Amino acid sequence: MSAADLTPVELTVVDTNGAVYTPRPMPGLGDGLEVLPLVTDPDTGMQVMKAVYRAGFVNRWHTHPCAHGIYVLSGTLVTHRGSFPAGSFVWFPEGGRMEHGASPDGDVTMLFITNKPFDIRHVFEE
Repeated sequence: MSAADLTPVELTVVDTNGAVYTPRPMPGLGDGLEVLPLVTDPDTGMQVMKAVYRAGFVNRWHTHPCAHGIYVLSGTLVTHRGSFPAGSFVWFPEGGRMEHGASPDGDVTMLFITNKPFDIRHVFEE
């Protein structure tokens, strides 16, 4: 097959600079999380979102049926294993108990990536 026979792929492009985030209230935790979905793979359920935890918001102890990574774009991500500044990438294995959020000093903006469909179960729901 020659290069001339290949069809260029379509691209998904989202200009996040002026995009409007959707507030995502967490039952039992209130407001503090805003998301901007970027892409979802229809075959695997993998998702990529840009998200913001507002200053002081902590997504208390919870689990996910998916692994997920957080790339910190700005601010400081606070977790049960320490705090991570902008430029850090933090991977959370599937099924483990975890806690993460923003420091009280400021918002944290992140790229949030899952390996399959996202769901969350807070420990206090059990």
